[in-house]
Amino acid sequence: MSGRYGQPAIPAAPQKKLGLALGGGGARGLAHVGVIRALEREDIRIDCIAGTSVGSLVGASYAAGFRGERLLELALSAHWRDLARPIWPHNGFVSFEPMERLLRDRFDDRTFAETDIPYAAIAADLATGEQVTLREGKLAPAVRASCSVPGIVTPTEIGGRLLTDGGTVNNLPISVVRELGADVVLAVALADPASGPPQGACHIALRAIEFLLYHAADDPATADIFLAVPLTGFSSLVRTSAGQRLIALGEQIAEQALPDIKAALS
Repeated sequence: MSGRYGQPAIPAAPQKKLGLALGGGGARGLAHVGVIRALEREDIRIDCIAGTSVGSLVGASYAAGFRGERLLELALSAHWRDLARPIWPHNGFVSFEPMERLLRDRFDDRTFAETDIPYAAIAADLATGEQVTLREGKLAPAVRASCSVPGIVTPTEIGGRLLTDGGTVNNLPISVVRELGADVVLAVALADPASGPPQGACHIALRAIEFLLYHAADDPATADIFLAVPLTGFSSLVRTSAGQRLIALGEQIAEQALPDIKAALS
């Protein structure tokens, strides 16, 4: 190809590899879908993803090939009755076995090796308290493990280890995204511990969880772009009725950050 006056054209520099670190935060994870949709509209390629808890669910869905309206449909069609069932209390009050079945079906029982892009799910080893970065085997049980809130949801056994929600050890896996090969890391956090004084016992307990999620994470300063979803008015970690609003909120904060994202990738 020739440029002006017959001179060889200078080829465009390839986009740096963009990786997403998607944090945990229950039903608020629908905001992650909004962030991804905003990137898709700008044709910004996502090269790898690591996620914790609900971030692992959204990340696995994208890595398994869910794009655009398919990702939106999957997010909005998920209800707790499809994901969880109560059990006789033993290591938990709820089982995410229905979630694993649903994901095996939706993901065509894919393995990590069969994803479109490199992907990792973060869990915690109940015996040792260690962070476990899942990158091999089936996607569905890995997501189930990463989402299994300890004491409430029964843990998941993988490779002889009892695994539980990765939010207890690393709720924003920026370092893992680097390990997956990202040049630029966009981190999206769903924990917001500084949103005003709590009112009542339930809000106090929720605020304590917010602090745990916020501090059990890689340092946000190690990300190239850090997006903290403003969660005022979204105090519930389990209510899914605000799905459309959360998706729109994720789109909004990503759109505001587009100049910084594009500059980092250029």
